[in-house]
Amino acid sequence: MISISKLKKLRIAGNIMNKKESPLIPYAFTFQQNEAEMSLSEHLEEVRQRAFWSLATLVVATITCLVSVKNIVKLLQEPALGIKFLQFAPGEYFFASIKVATYSALLIASPFIIYQIILFVLPGMTKSERKTILPVIVGSILLFGFGILFGYLVLVPAALNFFINYGSEVVEPFWSFEQYFEFILVLLFSTGIAFQLPVIQVMLGLLKIISGQTMISAWRYVILGSTVVGAVLTPSVDPLTQILMSSIVLILYFSGAGIVLLLEKK
Repeated sequence: MISISKLKKLRIAGNIMNKKESPLIPYAFTFQQNEAEMSLSEHLEEVRQRAFWSLATLVVATITCLVSVKNIVKLLQEPALGIKFLQFAPGEYFFASIKVATYSALLIASPFIIYQIILFVLPGMTKSERKTILPVIVGSILLFGFGILFGYLVLVPAALNFFINYGSEVVEPFWSFEQYFEFILVLLFSTGIAFQLPVIQVMLGLLKIISGQTMISAWRYVILGSTVVGAVLTPSVDPLTQILMSSIVLILYFSGAGIVLLLEKK
């Protein structure tokens, strides 16, 4: 765990920053190896600079996504080919496109924001803590990406096919543009969050809170919990999507438990 005293220590530029350099650059893109005491004002300055660069990155990503929003919309529409989308209110497409661009910008900017948080926290960690936390963070980012990819390639097509085929002989599908994209975005981000389960398990195992054997022995509760999670995380009510989500939660859980068991044997 990170002690308060260590958090007060920061690596001073070995030295990246001198008086002639811009005050914004050193903290934003560098990480110093030597630790030294810093005053409260210096810590606040570092927080301000990292927050500035994180916000600037988010703004640039949002503008870029707004410029390319039509391409993003077409990408999200691909799983629903053949469906006609309607605009039921003035400005519905405009507000929906802003929402899509914002979510996309958050997704694009999040690695850099996480990078800034890591650079701020690392100086207060020991070498063993760094060796633990860095793989966990990298794994979390990768799993979140895999979760979104799995949702886009598997869950979204499965849910849409169910809704399209169910009652297709009775009604012709005309969908609200805004509601469709809310459905897609919620499902994708929910799947990305569900894929964080092994990361949480590894952290609990490393902190000696729960052992791998305890995780395995609780399989009955896990099956029940995965069913509830599948129902909560999926915005649709179709059974196929919920079964797929529940199944992937089970696979992720037992994979995480297996990793914890392997770490305990080392």
